[in-house]
Amino acid sequence: MEEVSAFLVQYGSLVLFTVVLAEQIGLPLPAIPVLLTAGALAGAGKMNLALAVLLSVVACLGGDVVWYQLGRHRGRQALNLLCRIALEPDSCVRRTENFFTRHGIRALILAKFIPGLSTLAPALAGLFGIGQKRFLLYNGLGAVLWTLACMLPGYVFSSQLEAIASHEARVGSFLLVALGLGLVAYVAYKFAHRRWLLRELRIARITADELKDLMDNGHEVLVVDLRGALDHEVDPYTIPGALRMTAEELEQRHHEIPRHRDVILFCACPNEATAAKMALMLRRKGITKVRPLAGGIDAWREREFPLEATTRQGEPVRVGAV
Repeated sequence: MEEVSAFLVQYGSLVLFTVVLAEQIGLPLPAIPVLLTAGALAGAGKMNLALAVLLSVVACLGGDVVWYQLGRHRGRQALNLLCRIALEPDSCVRRTENFFTRHGIRALILAKFIPGLSTLAPALAGLFGIGQKRFLLYNGLGAVLWTLACMLPGYVFSSQLEAIASHEARVGSFLLVALGLGLVAYVAYKFAHRRWLLRELRIARITADELKDLMDNGHEVLVVDLRGALDHEVDPYTIPGALRMTAEELEQRHHEIPRHRDVILFCACPNEATAAKMALMLRRKGITKVRPLAGGIDAWREREFPLEATTRQGEPVRVGAV
């Protein structure tokens, strides 16, 4: 704490703004200790509290607006980029989509307090077409509440934190080194787990051309569309005859999947992560003729194969090639 405090006293606003902005962009830098320290410095009269809050909120909005605009204009490409930066598995996209489904626009406020969702939420807000004014209102409110929640404890307990810092100075840098090693170990574990997961998910996939050939030749194929409700609002089309079933529903209703037919799963997440995970799950349940669709529905659309429009109730209505 003492080292961070000294650094903040010397460089002040630049450090606070940079660290918060970096975390919101998606870099693995912890902003909460810096915000807590800034609050403690403000309580000790070494930093202006209002200025510190303003800088943090502006940094939050700066990073979030970047991802919002990328999500709005680049769509899934922005999510693919986010999942390459993040240490969490690609299923973080599905978790955030489910969070939006449950909480609606309020997810922009709540996501600020949930690691992994904070960076993804703005990109999804842009992807799902949330208006810019509504985005700035709810995301700004979330940024203010998150900043205050992290900074005010330091402000209120500034004297106690200074005493802790003095004690740390007497015992030396052991605690700081231990915390640093813990952070390195955590990042290394997350990275290794991600690599293991990606290796596990590299199971045989079927291409859009191969799937089309099977369907044209009258082969019995069950195609399962794993996308959620929000995805269907943004892109209300699916592969002809596809069964709409989210990953959560498939886990509960896997016994309804026929064992004798080829089962093809597709989603809209990066690297077909959800489809691959569900394929692994079905294989463990004894359904061996299951494969993810490489490239998901985007690959099917790029080949200009026919699609069906889905109604609000989820029933497909044939519209031919789109």
